[in-house]
This record gives sequence, C-alpha cells and structure tokens, in this order.
Amino acid sequence: MAKTRAKPTVVLGMLGTTLDTGQGPQRWTKWRPTVALCQQEDLVVSRLELLHAPRASALAATLVDDIRQVSPETEVRLTPLDIANPWDLEETYGALLDYARAYPFNPEEEDYLVHITTGTHIVQICMFLLVESRLIPGRLVQVSPKGREPSAAGTHALIDLDLSRYDTLAARFRKEQREGLSFLKAGIDTRNAGFNQLIERIEQVATRSRAPLLLMGPTGAGKSQLARRVYELKKTRRGVSGPFVDLNCATLRGDSAMSTLFGHVKGAFTGAVQDRPGLLRQANGGVLFLDEIGELGADEQAMLLRALEDKRFLPVGSDKEVESDFQLIAGTNRDLHEEVEKGRFREDLLARINLWTFQLPALRERPEDIPPNLLYELDRASEVVGARVTFSKEAQARFLDFATAPEARWTGNFRDLNAAVLRMATLAPGGRITREVVDEELHRLRAQWRPRGGPDKRGPPDRVAEVLGEDLASELDRFDRVQLADVLDACQGARSLSEAGRVLFSRSRAKKTSVNDADRLKKYLARFGLTWADVGGRATPPRDGLEKKESTQGK
Repeated sequence: MAKTRAKPTVVLGMLGTTLDTGQGPQRWTKWRPTVALCQQEDLVVSRLELLHAPRASALAATLVDDIRQVSPETEVRLTPLDIANPWDLEETYGALLDYARAYPFNPEEEDYLVHITTGTHIVQICMFLLVESRLIPGRLVQVSPKGREPSAAGTHALIDLDLSRYDTLAARFRKEQREGLSFLKAGIDTRNAGFNQLIERIEQVATRSRAPLLLMGPTGAGKSQLARRVYELKKTRRGVSGPFVDLNCATLRGDSAMSTLFGHVKGAFTGAVQDRPGLLRQANGGVLFLDEIGELGADEQAMLLRALEDKRFLPVGSDKEVESDFQLIAGTNRDLHEEVEKGRFREDLLARINLWTFQLPALRERPEDIPPNLLYELDRASEVVGARVTFSKEAQARFLDFATAPEARWTGNFRDLNAAVLRMATLAPGGRITREVVDEELHRLRAQWRPRGGPDKRGPPDRVAEVLGEDLASELDRFDRVQLADVLDACQGARSLSEAGRVLFSRSRAKKTSVNDADRLKKYLARFGLTWADVGGRATPPRDGLEKKESTQGK
C-alpha cells in the first residue's frame, strides 16, 4: 500500500515590529517569534506568508534572510498590508478580511496555520475571528520562549477551534451560565419548565444589558429577591460597580416623595436643614429597584423618565442639574397597560421601562416547585430559630399534599410559605416538625384564606368539609371529593335512604342491573365512615310500612 504524502504546511502571520526586531549579530541572541516559528523541530513550515506594514520592508527583508539560514526549506512570501492604524478594529479587520478573501486557499493540498504571537492585540483578535468563522480554513499556532534562553527556538502550540480545546471553553461557558441560573434561583432546584425558561432569559439579559427591567407578578412572588440577585450577578460579572438601592414606592407619601427619590438642597422647604442626595444619586453606577412603581405620582413619573433618558435631573429646590447613571429594575403587581388607559401611569414612561418585561408566576401556578422551596424555607427558618429543624416523613408528606392541592390558595405566595414554615419551625418540639404541628398550621392557613364577607362572597357551602371535617376532606382525591359532594346533595334533598338511592342509581334501575339502591348507597357512605343519620335530608314521616322498614334498614 502506498504511503500517504503529508500535505505541506503554510503559515500566515503578521510581522512583529517589536518582537521580531534586531540588527547585527546581536539579533541572534534575542528570541524572535517569526524566526522561532521556523526553528521548531516537529513543525516544518513549507511556506510562510508574512504580512507587514510597508514601512517595515527593511525588517521584513532581514527576516527573510534569517529564516533562509535556519530553515532553508521554508519559502517566505512578503505581502505589504497598508493599515494606517493597526489598533483600529474596523480598519484592521477589513484589511485582513480582504486579504483572506483574495488568497487562493486549497485545503485539499495544503494545511494552513495562522500565527497569532505577533502583531497588535487587534490583529490577533481579527486573526482569531477569521479562523473561527472559517474564512481562513486553518488552525491557530502560537510560539513562546523556553525559560531564560533568549536565543532558543522555544516551543509552539496548535489551537484547533474544532477540537476539544474549544469544547472545553464552551463547557466552561455553559458551566458559568448554569451557575448564574442557579444563583438567580437562590440555588433552588426548580422544576417548573416555564419558570426555568424565564430565569434563563433574565440571566441572559442581566449579564448583557443595562437597559431597564420590569418584573411583573403578584405580591410575594419574589420580585424583590430576584432584583437583588440580578444585581449581585451583574456585580460578580463586573456589569455594575455601584450599590443596590431599593424602595417600595407604596411607602412614599406627599411632598417627601420627590425628595426621597431625587434629593433636595438645603432650604428647599421647611425642615430641609441640609442637602439630601436622594436615592437616584445613591444608585449611581449601580442598580435602583423601585418596587410597586405603579404607585408613583405623576410628577415623580415625569422626573424619573427624564432621569432615565438623560441621566440628569433637578433635586428639589435646586436650579442646577445633577447626574446619575444607574440601571433601573422596576416591580409591580398591577397591569401597567391598564393603568395607562386609566390615566394613572405615563405611557412614555411605560414605553421606556418596557424593553425587558418578565411576568413572575404565582406560587400556586408552580406546584412542582413547592417541594424544593419548602426545603429552602426550612433552612432559612432553621437560621432564624437558631437550631436545625427537620420534618418527620409523615408530616412533610402531609404538608406537601395540602400545599400542592387546588384548595391551597397561597394568596401571599412565598410570603405565606415563608411564614408557615417559620411558624412550624418555631413550634417544632426538639427541632422536629410533627404531624400535629402541620395540622395546626393547615388549620391556620385555611382560616387565613377563607373569604371574608357574606355568604354571597363565600360561594356555595362545602358539604364535604361540613360532614367530614376539613382535615379528612383535605385528604380526599379531587375525584372522590366531587363525587361525594354530589352524593351528599342528593341525600340532602331526599326523605329516605331508598329515595336517595333511586335518584343516584336511576340509570342502573332502568337497565335492571341492580334493584337494591338503599344497600348500594349505604355501602358507599360507609367508605367514608358515614351513615344516613349523618347525611339525611328532609325528615318527614314515612308514608307506609315498607318505607319505614327501608329507612330502618338504612340505619
């Protein structure tokens, strides 16, 4: 079998006007990257395409002679490349791109390397981009001196962007991204696909943009905590250098609102005994989080819009503008579009802060995320009470069955969950949350979520809970609960067990598959520990002896 002939290696590189310099015999005592490239024992350079500035022609000619001495087999081709400013990215990339497009590459016959040890950093970046985009069909090569031997050839390294080195970099990037996502979720292993996708998008925007973010969602959905974590992530990635400043706009009252946000000068109003910088100036270089931004008054909205657009505003009582460059994160539980229609929120301000809007879901919309959040809240509660608190297996299952059921309203979202866990942790005997502690908390939550007002606001009565009690009713599957509720309604309107049975099993009677309706109903009620006396409706005297007998049998 014939041996495959190795393809010749062609190197493209830029002459280094600093590193490659040297005159007279002394130049051989200096390490020069372009000459060293042609001295590598295990790298035979068949042809060197040496790009150089026109003014460096003499230096290029010297290199050609020196390379001929150390590597006679290497052909050197000089190409003047007129770049007025080699530190200008656009000009440099344009010149190198034109060269690459015009070069007669033939990958089937030649292997190509791009030397990135020499040239300005801009040149090196452009070379990398041309190889990475495959406009130059080759690999990168770099050389480095060996120890303290300036005259030695040193070593070289190949960087193939299609091989494992690039995969390793990509893996590191993905790892960093995963760490960012985990950080935004406070390390909680959330399972809701929609929420995880939302956090992934927030991570992308937070690390790449300083534009305003608008976090929408119900009270207690975690807007404040997420805003702070966005700031901390940005600071870790060096996206901001200033502080995190937060304010709930619902706490602003009257004339102090403008001063709180924009500051004032001494003497601006009665009681202004000294200058006050205001929160916008305090947030300079950092992040300003305005929760419940829909509560801002019209004047504050106008001033905030100016500050966002121009980075300048007037403190109260001042005729001199001040500057502040901050990123705004706004939070709201209102529909700001609806507020605009009602004339309560400025349309131009909404347009300014609505570039990146994220809707945080309510806790009840993420039942699969309640178990990991329960453990997170338990760790936080343990820190508060100063001792490690755990659930018994039965107690944890009991709480989660309730917490993920449709009846769990979680009107306060994570605030409700946090408070519930903290109460249970406080009451846990010996640091162990028992079923009794959980049952007490479930009773408290049901009472807390029970609608207030008249019967018309409460809706129809819950017959299952009335008959079985709330604790037993909460343990039923939804299917069984709906079925039992219908049976109880039928019993409530019947005068006897037999009459209720005839109503419930009328289809079976028509098909004559069963005639003992009273017995069927009695056995069904017994499954829940109930008798006719517990659920019977209209108490009227029996019309005849037969019905009296049936009623007695039902008992």
